Amino acid sequence: MAKSSAFAVHFSVDSEGWLEPARHLLSPNHNQRDADADISLLVIHNISLPPGQFGTGCVQDFFCNQLDISTHAFFSEIEQLKVSAHFFIDRQGEVTQFVPTTARAWHAGVSCFEGRESCNDFSIGIELEGTDDQPYTDAQYVALQGVTKALLNRHGELSVDRIAGHCDIAPARKTDPGPSFDWSRYRTSLQQFQGENS
Repeated sequence: MAKSSAFAVHFSVDSEGWLEPARHLLSPNHNQRDADADISLLVIHNISLPPGQFGTGCVQDFFCNQLDISTHAFFSEIEQLKVSAHFFIDRQGEVTQFVPTTARAWHAGVSCFEGRESCNDFSIGIELEGTDDQPYTDAQYVALQGVTKALLNRHGELSVDRIAGHCDIAPARKTDPGPSFDWSRYRTSLQQFQGENS
């Protein structure tokens, strides 16, 4: 397990698409990418289960099809959904990976980026534990920065310019990561990384 604090964690992604250090929980909700698929988009999301509640473990259960729907009325609304993301970063900055980056996670749904549809085919999805209107934690920004740098290092077709919110690729359906996400803070940290590696 990887926890972030005031100090950045050095992450890396191996040749099979697994992040270290991180907690690994393989989700059944994924499939293989096409053999010639590029990995050229990073999508930032938010999620909390039940909505607005943090640290419940329900997101992890949801992505692994193990959610106990009897524990909250809202869960009956999502019972039939089969979804996943590559990564989940909780409020303490702990990173859990559900799908290797080389595989296709089911996070974007009906989506389009720069005229190209079906973003799951060519993207990596990161879920932040949160809501549209509550600030994310410092630990989450530290972890997100570290994970993003590792992804940029491993997947050469990714770039700082090819990072979007779920709201950007599915604007009619989604609003996350919402106005509470500090894009300026995030992008500034990545611009510094890009400058170091140019």
